[in-house]
Amino acid sequence: MTVLADAAVLAAIPSPTQGVWEIGPFPLRAYALCIIAGIVLAAWLGERRWVARGGAPGDVLDISVWAVPFGIVGGRIYHVITTPQPYFGEDGDPLRAFAIWEGGLGIWGAIALGGVGAWIGCRRRGIPLPAWADAIAPGIVLAQAVGRLGNWFNNELYGSATDLPWALTIYRWNASAGQALTGPDGEPLVLGTFHPTFLYELLWNVGVAALVIWADRRFQLSHGRAFALYVAAYCAGRVWIEMLRIDTAEQFLGLRLNVFTSVVVGLLAVAYLIVNRGRPREVITRGAEVAREGAPGEASSPTADTTATAAGTPASGATASGGTAAGRTSAGGTVAGETVTDRAGQDRTGARTDEGGAPGEG
Repeated sequence: MTVLADAAVLAAIPSPTQGVWEIGPFPLRAYALCIIAGIVLAAWLGERRWVARGGAPGDVLDISVWAVPFGIVGGRIYHVITTPQPYFGEDGDPLRAFAIWEGGLGIWGAIALGGVGAWIGCRRRGIPLPAWADAIAPGIVLAQAVGRLGNWFNNELYGSATDLPWALTIYRWNASAGQALTGPDGEPLVLGTFHPTFLYELLWNVGVAALVIWADRRFQLSHGRAFALYVAAYCAGRVWIEMLRIDTAEQFLGLRLNVFTSVVVGLLAVAYLIVNRGRPREVITRGAEVAREGAPGEASSPTADTTATAAGTPASGATASGGTAAGRTSAGGTVAGETVTDRAGQDRTGARTDEGGAPGEG
């Protein structure tokens, strides 16, 4: 019997026995690295999609400076509220609620408060939040996929016990030290084999990202509908994956609270998709506007204007011998009805540049 059990463990998917490495006085945590890698991936993909929509390069990074910190705080708050036992239950340590490096970020809190940060960043730049959310949606769910690798390193968020060929080996874990507990022989202590729910969600999230990218290209989703599709599809997977998990969580009517949250949020996302169907895709011109603002001015220089006038040549947009200009050109001509004289040695009365400068002198 022991031989069969050992064989089952050897056939299972292995888990890391260490999730923290000490680099001098600084701990290098796999969970934090996975979160950072996910954020970088989301920003990279979101930037590409936003620029393709007509946005300006750098917008995604600038708005992420607001969205990411808000999202991390919101995710931690949601986790602590929905899983209070380790912090406020019997033998709990309230200070550990701040130990975000040990793991524990709730996606719903991250999306909610991260959305507030994104709204602030978008408002400061005059960018429509729904369009920006559509561009960033696939990157967010891919970031969640990468973040699930952090749960694997921490030997956490696994499902019920199983002996399936893809079962996950889980070790008895010291969360504060970030490593597996060891026996007298120095070998890590195996807790058992369980459903790899972290892997189920990782694969589901990759599929959701592919679905959103395809649907956005096929149907030209707009006004936040790509983001709503991501939320709806993610919730559908989270319901059945959550039912498999056995980690500590608040329950309501015999079910984990996150199951109810997924159902409610998912239905709201579907309702948003239906209500906003048929709306035309937004036209984003921010990229072109920023490019124009950064391009060299086309107006002729004051030196060139002075030289041309001194030589007796009429300036662009003006009429010679005191005629009336039909309109002002971008090169610094006059507005309709303004008269100018271009005789050498006389002031060009009324002439002014597009930048609001003083009248030129001949």
